[in-house]
Amino acid sequence: MKIIDILKQDKMSLSFEVFPPKKETSFENVKAATEAIAKLNPAFMSVTYGAGGGVSQYTLEIAKNLKYNFNIPMLAHLTCISSTKETIHQRIEDMKAAGIKNVMALRGDLTPELIANGRGDCDYHHAVELIRELKAADADFCIGAACYPEKHPESPNQAEDIKHLKEKVEAGADFLTTQMVFDNNLFFSFLYKLRDAGVNCPVLPGIMPITNANQVERAIKLSGSFMPQHFKSLVDKFGSDPEAMKQAGIIYATDQIIDLYANGITNVHVYSMNKPDVAEGILKNVSAILGKNFAG
Repeated sequence: MKIIDILKQDKMSLSFEVFPPKKETSFENVKAATEAIAKLNPAFMSVTYGAGGGVSQYTLEIAKNLKYNFNIPMLAHLTCISSTKETIHQRIEDMKAAGIKNVMALRGDLTPELIANGRGDCDYHHAVELIRELKAADADFCIGAACYPEKHPESPNQAEDIKHLKEKVEAGADFLTTQMVFDNNLFFSFLYKLRDAGVNCPVLPGIMPITNANQVERAIKLSGSFMPQHFKSLVDKFGSDPEAMKQAGIIYATDQIIDLYANGITNVHVYSMNKPDVAEGILKNVSAILGKNFAG
């Protein structure tokens, strides 16, 4: 099933992102975690590609397993900045052969090596180039793209960032998913600006349950996300108690999701960090709202 068809349905949904193992020895543990999340029957699941494509060989393997053994609609990430055109074309053929119809088209993180050489020898520089190639492929992909409610860290301002987002949509992106958001007001403001700029595709807010105080610094580094004071207070109060912090993180994420639903947002994407217990906790909290008993 295509993700865009799920997003166009007149009902609320919740989806989860998982990531492949960083090394071969971790594969079975990651496989078990992703399967446990799949058993919760989310609307769909996405599988990341890994920094520099270093673990990309596992992305498709995990996506295929969840698609065929758990009947979960899958969204496979694909990054292009560190890949040659030949590699990307092969990845596209691999996804076609695996029956994967949904692709999240990303530029990818800049590695120190790419920054050092100025990306002069890269075949790709921006995600829009990858979107155009996916659109041109004989595969009828549903294409997703990323967005930053507080602007991309490399953009000079939000207006310029939205201009590039519009280029992605015009090139063929069917929907957008935000980087992690901890303040819903920032998302609502961003969505208004997108609509005002003529970007009318579905936009999924990305919610990351912070269940460990150590995640905070990394989350800010990855996304540049604004952390509201009441969230900082939560971390200060419960961060030294792992179990309390986990529960507080689940509750905070749940409150965000309920607020989004209450304000007309019908589809929410959760960065699960491969934690089935956290995913299950959130789904239990919103199951009545979604009209499904995900824990059953």
